[in-house]
Amino acid sequence: MSLSSHVQELRKKHQSLSDLIETEQRSPGADHLRIADLKKQKLRLKEQIARIGTH
Repeated sequence: MSLSSHVQELRKKHQSLSDLIETEQRSPGADHLRIADLKKQKLRLKEQIARIGTH
């Protein structure tokens, strides 16, 4: 897998998590622990993308 396709895949995952977080936050019985976990995953992906982008 090339570096650019890897970054593109990470960005897709980041966007999917973003959409999922938004959906979870709108639901009436939102699980705040799950949302916090999803946000951490999203942040890790963002950091990975940033690290790869600087190389």
